[in-house]
Amino acid sequence: MTPDYLPFHPDPKKPAFTPPSGAVDAHCHVFGPADVFPYAAERKYTPCDASKEQLFALRDHLGFSKNVIVQASCHGKNNDALLDALRSAGDKARGIAVVGPDISKAELLDMHAAGVRGVRFNFVKRLVDDTPREVFRAIVDKIKPLGWHIIVYFEPQDLHDLVPFLISLDITVVIDHMGRVDVSKGLSGQDFQEFVALLKEHDNFWTKVSCPERLSVKGPPYDDVIPFAHYLVEHFPTRVLWGTDWPHPNMKSHMPDDGALTDVIPLIAPTEQAQKLLLVDNPNSLYWAE
Repeated sequence: MTPDYLPFHPDPKKPAFTPPSGAVDAHCHVFGPADVFPYAAERKYTPCDASKEQLFALRDHLGFSKNVIVQASCHGKNNDALLDALRSAGDKARGIAVVGPDISKAELLDMHAAGVRGVRFNFVKRLVDDTPREVFRAIVDKIKPLGWHIIVYFEPQDLHDLVPFLISLDITVVIDHMGRVDVSKGLSGQDFQEFVALLKEHDNFWTKVSCPERLSVKGPPYDDVIPFAHYLVEHFPTRVLWGTDWPHPNMKSHMPDDGALTDVIPLIAPTEQAQKLLLVDNPNSLYWAE
């Protein structure tokens, strides 16, 4: 492991909140195990192993029915660990891959059969090397015929520059972790309002109301993040997703308890209808509709 890497919580509590039947953890990862699925040579960090068996056990412990497993940068464009987890999970998981512009149609079809339904574009410079945007555009052209979408990960200072490019792709775009909004600036802050305007103006844009542990200035129980997630759930009820982000790669301040994170859900989605949209209807429409 990278010297300052924090391993995931060894014993998360059983959440007080019971997710509705069919609920989906729509953002999580598998790492390694490294002796079976080595990490990419170009990686910016080396995580602790976080196996499919551990992920599925957490899914059951928290009361979720399904997972959306997202390829992370430490595995680069080698999606073997992801595909192995998807094939083991059967219909209980879908995946988001990371691919290059040279990916073949046959490879994409094989991924689709395993459960992949989109690709992730990472614009966070501390995690990945810079990629020309035409590379991303070429990938979009290849995945559109499959009905896939893209997941984008960026930091708030990059949003303004990225928006024209993302809009031009004409594909469903899911933004990770509320665009990593700076919650210290408040709901009326320019960063968040620019983000809200993007969602208002483009109904093909979705967002994950996840990772309060990454966005919080105050730390647990993440009270400073809840108003932002609640706002997005309230105003864009059919275009929001939620996930644990297990095993929480590159958390520096602390390692969250996934049971406590699950207990944040009724604070951001207070009604049964909002919870069902967030956890069941929205992810199923995006990942399990054929």
